[in-house]
Amino acid sequence: MRIGPYTLKNNLFLAPMAGVTDRPFRQLCRRLGAGMAVSEMVASNSLLWGSEKTRRRADHCGEDEPRAVQIVGSDPALLAQAARYNVERGAQIVDINMGCPAKKICNVYAGSALLQNEKLVAEILRAVVQSVDAPVTLKIRTGWDRRHRNAVAIAHIAEDAGIQLLAVHGRTRADLFQGAAEYDTIAAVKAAVRIPVIANGDIASPETAAQVLRYTGVDGVMIGRAAQGNPWIFREIAHCLATGQRLPPPAIAEVRDTLLAHLENLYAFYGEHAGVRMARKHISWYSKGHAGAAVFRNTVNRAETVREQLALVREFFARQIESERLAA
Repeated sequence: MRIGPYTLKNNLFLAPMAGVTDRPFRQLCRRLGAGMAVSEMVASNSLLWGSEKTRRRADHCGEDEPRAVQIVGSDPALLAQAARYNVERGAQIVDINMGCPAKKICNVYAGSALLQNEKLVAEILRAVVQSVDAPVTLKIRTGWDRRHRNAVAIAHIAEDAGIQLLAVHGRTRADLFQGAAEYDTIAAVKAAVRIPVIANGDIASPETAAQVLRYTGVDGVMIGRAAQGNPWIFREIAHCLATGQRLPPPAIAEVRDTLLAHLENLYAFYGEHAGVRMARKHISWYSKGHAGAAVFRNTVNRAETVREQLALVREFFARQIESERLAA
């Protein structure tokens, strides 16, 4: 699969998620089979570019190519400026966020709120595409609400503006993450344009990925929440698409080792104080479904140091491995 001059190893995308898809998580998912991973969204407001938080969000040091950054905003000139800024600092693909349903984003008329104004969408896309030599991609929802599903119209606007890939989440902004994603609109988008289209929403298993690809005819699938605590989903989907067979889930020892390596990368990336806090949600996701997980999470979430957090994680997984051995 190609985006501009870049050839991806497969058609599996990690969805950009605020507070989740930082550099350590992107690197992990790509190592375990994701063909593409885009940064957390970076605000187009130039006043934020100098902040430590914004610099971290756009940090691609050591990542495999292509390096992609997602920008969010509502002003065409500012978004074009943000695109140039990030490309000058190493971004190879610019992704525009018109899919975020969060109230704080929509209240400033950014993210999926833009789907209400097709004229402004066109202005933004043209401004960003014309501002950089790098490929520009777009992420949207099916519309603002179920009475106004205009993803096909937006797709035509995107193709005309020079957008090189379009990802569509199968919900409207009004749906947030409630109810089931629908793929009929995504199939209609794919049929309407010639650019690659990626399906997103409720793709949580290899079987679902295969079904969505067949049903919609899209060029790839994008995985979001299903990768939280389960980065192996990418290799499982890739294996299933290639062979028709399902891989067994990772052994508990692999879960432990992957989590410990992930934590070390978080501590190195954020420093101890912020790293311990960022790690808490990942530890919660990785431990979900294991015996005693609720009690463990309650304990580990009170840990304040790297040493304490790591010790609790090792102890928890040692108990899981011992229980598995005794049950064998």
